[in-house]
Amino acid sequence: MSQLRVEVHPGINSIPSEAWNRCAQNDAPDNNPFISHAFLSALEESGSVSAETGWQPQHLTIMDDNGNIIACAPLYLKSHSYGEYVFDWSWANAYERAGRAYYPKLQSAVPFSPVTGKRLLITSTTLEETKELRLALINAMLQILQQYEASSLHLTFTTEQEWHALKDVGLLARTGMQYHWENNNYQNFDDFLAALSSRKRKAIKKERREAHGHDLEIKTLTGDDLTPEICDQFYQLYLSTVDKKYAHDYLNHDFFQLLGSKLSDKVVLSTAWDQSHASPIMVAGALNLVGGDTLYGRNWGSHGHYPNLHFELCYYQAIDYAITHGLKRVEAGAQGDHKIQRGYLPTKTYSLHAIPDPNFRDAIARFLQSENPAVDHEIEMLNETGPFKK
Repeated sequence: MSQLRVEVHPGINSIPSEAWNRCAQNDAPDNNPFISHAFLSALEESGSVSAETGWQPQHLTIMDDNGNIIACAPLYLKSHSYGEYVFDWSWANAYERAGRAYYPKLQSAVPFSPVTGKRLLITSTTLEETKELRLALINAMLQILQQYEASSLHLTFTTEQEWHALKDVGLLARTGMQYHWENNNYQNFDDFLAALSSRKRKAIKKERREAHGHDLEIKTLTGDDLTPEICDQFYQLYLSTVDKKYAHDYLNHDFFQLLGSKLSDKVVLSTAWDQSHASPIMVAGALNLVGGDTLYGRNWGSHGHYPNLHFELCYYQAIDYAITHGLKRVEAGAQGDHKIQRGYLPTKTYSLHAIPDPNFRDAIARFLQSENPAVDHEIEMLNETGPFKK
């Protein structure tokens, strides 16, 4: 290839959105909204992602000799390990017990979003050029790693294709597990239920009856429905979950407003409304984003206790939406083996890691040699407990 020029950007808005999205969506039928310029800019413009919150943007672009951006990558200098969902706390503790500083580190990921997607965004469709541009992006990341004297580089929730390609060039390969629902050409929700064992089918029907028995109106909102008032009401629901779980409110009010204005056509908000007031009140909601073939479940919140409403809005409404719109799958986010009995089966996730310190790298490599097969075994065992007919 011709001479390449790599640039580091302190914010996503210094990169033209058209050029970024052209790289992000090239040869990507999933049309993943999380790696879109709009989603990443909503995080930064709102202040949810910044150096002050521990996510300092270091995004990469590669230009050809005509000045065209032909590859890019989301990248952050991290001062902590929060909001990542691929847990490396034990790695950090071990590194610091050895007298070294684990932070800062570099992270190529979508902040606060445990969603699979490409991390190396490349316009080329030829294997040789793609391979060269992948190496150029990784080498640029490693140079930044050295510049900041960071401990490590992490590419999390990569695609399986990227994972195989980059582990072959020396990055440490790690696997994890999530719960995804797969659409086996179901025509409607009853068609999905028919694929389940009798006991599981009855259990889901009972949960749905109870969820719809709270005298609430269940509505799906998207597009022009996502007014500033609606986004504000869902933000309050998000805060209620944060409070109940003693968690950290990574996402602020401005983020949800920007999400509603920038990505309203990608947002699918499953909601429940109390109509007994003069003005109806949103008492529960589940936030999803939709790509070309996947619905991604993200955040949930409720004001009050409504048995089984969580399952209805987060899981069953998502399945219904996916079937109706011909989507291939629903990714229900991190953790929660309770999802298995509702049709969301264990699915492997992928991450890659570069660690310059040879002793620490060898220790992590040995750890992964035992962890990765354990993940495979757990997925196999959990799949045996699934709700589908044998």
